[in-house]
Amino acid sequence: MICSGSSDRHVQAVSENIQLEMKKQGNLPLGVEGLSGGNWTLLDYGDVIVHVFYEPIRRFYDLEGVWSDAPRLEMVDGGGPGCG
Repeated sequence: MICSGSSDRHVQAVSENIQLEMKKQGNLPLGVEGLSGGNWTLLDYGDVIVHVFYEPIRRFYDLEGVWSDAPRLEMVDGGGPGCG
């Protein structure tokens, strides 16, 4: 899953909220990287990896382009802007 934040603090808040909601469901991350920096956070939940980018960093790394042949899933509820 790839999401964007509009600032470094927004990236941190989105990442922290994802962790909180996943913990409520009994899911703890196997690893968390980049949370303190706020440019790009990676949350590893095993079968699901969540990338939360500061928008200019997301465009620079272009993971959607790297994985352009992968199937895309649309978020229905709770995805929020910039997620997909």
